Amino acid sequence: QVQLVESGGGLVQAGGSLSLSCAASGGTFERFAMGWFRQAPGKEREFVAAISWSLGRTLYSDPVKGRFTISRDNAKNTVYLQMNSLKPEDTAVYYCAADTMAYYRTTNARAGSRHYDSWGQGTQVTVSS
Repeated sequence: QVQLVESGGGLVQAGGSLSLSCAASGGTFERFAMGWFRQAPGKEREFVAAISWSLGRTLYSDPVKGRFTISRDNAKNTVYLQMNSLKPEDTAVYYCAADTMAYYRTTNARAGSRHYDSWGQGTQVTVSS
């Protein structure tokens, strides 16, 4: 069973930066596609960024494109989300997710939450104005 643990959330002023980490255990991490999602109070969960298991392909939602960067370190079984130029509207609980079957299905990074079968507990990011 795959377990995902996020860390790095916190409170930051608008314009600041935060770096989130997600450590995976169980399974073969280098075969997982990984994604970050977020959910703000009263809103549905939304896609933020994804990275494929192979070829280093990445995908970003329009609101974060150019400000956030997703990366992975297979040696550490960890995926990262570097968030720069943060805005109050980035305030949300951020979730890490794994598509543990990606190796058998696709080399693309995908946005749909239905593709991900393992989820972390989330980490709170609050951006003050």
